[in-house]
Amino acid sequence: MSAIFRSALRRQMAVRLTAAGIPGAELDARLLLAHALREDAGALLSDAPVAEEERLRAEALLARRLAGEPVARILGEREFWSLPFLLSPETLVPRPDTETVVEAALAHIGDRQAQLSVLDLGTGSGAILAALLVELPKATGVGVDRSEGAAITARDNLARLGLGARVLVFSGHWAAALAGPFDLVVSNPPYIPSGDIGGLDVEVRRHDPLAALDGGTEGLDAYAAIAADLPRLLKTGGIAVLELGIGQEAAVTGLLRHAGLTVPHPARRDLGGIPRALACVRP
Repeated sequence: MSAIFRSALRRQMAVRLTAAGIPGAELDARLLLAHALREDAGALLSDAPVAEEERLRAEALLARRLAGEPVARILGEREFWSLPFLLSPETLVPRPDTETVVEAALAHIGDRQAQLSVLDLGTGSGAILAALLVELPKATGVGVDRSEGAAITARDNLARLGLGARVLVFSGHWAAALAGPFDLVVSNPPYIPSGDIGGLDVEVRRHDPLAALDGGTEGLDAYAAIAADLPRLLKTGGIAVLELGIGQEAAVTGLLRHAGLTVPHPARRDLGGIPRALACVRP
């Protein structure tokens, strides 16, 4: 078999991804080939022959992508808030929309040098908590996840980012084991109605953990549990920011107000214009 060069193999991979209707084919091809070559994606700027074992690795990765596995799952890592996060089967892939939660939380904090306490419920990979601790250098944090595997992944990510000494991560059912109070509580809870799970994109339906997606019949089960706990978890004047699913702002606002919390502003919108991060305050 004649040698194939990196540029040619990358083009072939992109063509196959495009033919399969996968968006972002050029970027996916570059990332997958770089991973197969065990090099940084920038190394592909240097054209060189691809060894047979490298070609076979690239083919195997391409097959996974063509079958619907997200690139982040294949690479085992995803960037969030310009920080790298390792993934595991028990964690969601952090998404750009969720950065809206970080933005909303920071917008409500007056002094970023204050010694704040932060709680992340359903921490997953630890992405939200890590982003906040980076932006709040004197804050300490607690992360909780129902999945022990997710808690281990979050703990590892926070340690890799040099944040391990400022955080405690453990497995538990929401805030059942916590007394508080905290200055800031954040959460990206499961909010997909159970009946809608089957209609999700294959990348989500087959590869994200069900427990991190399924929010019960109306998608509100986790919000109800969190809202009930927030009055004891938050300090007076403390803030909570919850990620929302599409069309859930009114219902979640009602749950928070029923719990005695103040919702001072409409939800912060993500880049797509969808109300995504709802803040509330303990009066």
